[in-house]
Amino acid sequence: MFGKNLVKTNPREVSSLVLAYIGDAVYELAVREYLVEQGITNVNKLHIEAVRHVRASTQAKIFRALEGHLNKDEEAVARRGRNAKPAHAPRGESVIEYRHSTGFESLVGYLYLQRDWLRLEKILSLARDVIKQELEPGMES
Repeated sequence: MFGKNLVKTNPREVSSLVLAYIGDAVYELAVREYLVEQGITNVNKLHIEAVRHVRASTQAKIFRALEGHLNKDEEAVARRGRNAKPAHAPRGESVIEYRHSTGFESLVGYLYLQRDWLRLEKILSLARDVIKQELEPGMES
C-alpha cells in the first residue's frame, strides 16, 4: 500500500521541512488529480495549470486563507513550517511567500502522515476554493 512504511512515523517528531517535503508531493498529486477531473486532456495545459496551482505564491494565498479554519495542533504545525529555515527560496518568489507555502506544505504532510484523510480532504477542498477564486477564471480545458 502507498505510504505503508510511513505508518510508524510519528508526525509530531518529524521536522517541519520533512513534513513540507512530504506535503509538497501529496499536494502536487492532489492538484494533478483535480485538474484531470476537470477534463483537461492536453498534457501541456495540465502542466501549465499544475504549475500555477502549486507555485509558492498560490500556496501562500491558501496558507493565509486557512486562518481561522485550523485547530490548535494544525496551527502549530503550519506555524512551525512557516518559521522553518529552508536552504533557499525559489527564483521569482518572495521569501515571505515561500515561507507561507512551506507552512501549507507542512500541514499537508502532517495530515498525510497522521492518516487523517477526512481532515486532509477538507484542507484540500479549502485550497481548491481559494484556487477557484484566484486562478480559474483564466483556465481553459
